[in-house]
Amino acid sequence: MNEKDEFLYPKTRYRGEFSPQNMMFNSNLQEFAHKVNYICGLETNGKLSSEVAYQRIKQLWKELKESKKNLNIGENSANQDPE
Repeated sequence: MNEKDEFLYPKTRYRGEFSPQNMMFNSNLQEFAHKVNYICGLETNGKLSSEVAYQRIKQLWKELKESKKNLNIGENSANQDPE
C-alpha cells in the first residue's frame, strides 16, 4: 500500500485467537467499519439521504453476517452474541 492508501484505508493488526477464518473475518469487519464511516460522512454532509444511508448500511450488515456464517465464526463458542 502506498501512503495515501494507508491513510485512507488503515488496517489494524489482528490480536485475537489466530485462525485463517478469524483473520478473514477481521479484515471483513474492518472493511465494514470503513464503509459505514464513509456512508455516515456522506449522510452527515447531505450527500446521501438518511434512508439511502440506512439501506446501504443494512446491506453491508447483511454481507458481514453472511461472511461470519460462511467462515463459521462463533459457532462453537459458549458465549455467542444473540443475532
